[in-house]
Amino acid sequence: MANATMVTEFLLLGSPDGWDLSFLYFTVFPMTYLGTLLGNLLIVTVTTADKHLHTPMYFFLRNLSILDMCYISITVPNACVNSLTGNRAISVAGCATQIFLVIFCACVEILFLSIMAWDRYVAICQPLQYPLIMNPQICVHMTLASLLSGLLYAGVHTGNTFCLSFCQSNVVHQFFCDVPSLLRLSCSDTTSNMVILFVLAVAVGGGCFTFIAMSYFRIFAAVLKFPTRAPGKAFSTCTPHILVFSLFLCSGAGVYLKPSATSDTLQDLLLSAFYTMVPPFLNPLIYSLRNKQVKEAVRRVIQRQLFSGKR
Repeated sequence: MANATMVTEFLLLGSPDGWDLSFLYFTVFPMTYLGTLLGNLLIVTVTTADKHLHTPMYFFLRNLSILDMCYISITVPNACVNSLTGNRAISVAGCATQIFLVIFCACVEILFLSIMAWDRYVAICQPLQYPLIMNPQICVHMTLASLLSGLLYAGVHTGNTFCLSFCQSNVVHQFFCDVPSLLRLSCSDTTSNMVILFVLAVAVGGGCFTFIAMSYFRIFAAVLKFPTRAPGKAFSTCTPHILVFSLFLCSGAGVYLKPSATSDTLQDLLLSAFYTMVPPFLNPLIYSLRNKQVKEAVRRVIQRQLFSGKR
């Protein structure tokens, strides 16, 4: 990396020319970050403390919440501090680390959402076999497989990106380091990088989207045979999952699959904010805070703490 890279640091230009986005960095970003941390921390606490929620569904939900807190913490706090202090410099090593962690979390997020769709399919369509199929050992293995896949996926993209030479401008038109922005700065031939980026993104994102779509298609086909109230409950659970996944996938695809020669920096910045901030913020609302079991668990945990405090 040292031999190939002439640039020693990058400058994160969080606001496109002619735009003052200080409102985002001083209000929207911190509020979204705080809301994400509180919502996901509540889920982790409740699903850990309440034994009624020690099921595969809430095991994956707890893992997703931990991942979401890490995911949003990679970009948002640094962007807010940079905007506040005016120091937008980031070292090459720091930029590489940020790219690796963002891609890792995004990949694992997609895989976790796919596993959760599979979990709902088994629970609704094969309820008698659910304890056998989704046993604790299988759940742990799927989690570890997702983490290892994310490490491999992030390692490939990060390694390919920093094998390039950066000898031109060092200004990154984003509030964090990402692969498309760096490819536009490279003075090397980035054709192979773009091909690998496109192929792997389509393979992982498209494969997970197809898997989730098939899972929910079978769920919808099955619940239509249920009594009148069951379909509405299933649809209310599955539809938000599809919406958040689609938002996450579309905003990420808008940034990573767009030709590097064409760049609307404001559009890229907003799309990047969507796929790094919105899913972690919405996941607690969609999967838990509107879930009756979680609400009851929150009440039980609070009552338990109050009673223990009185004693």
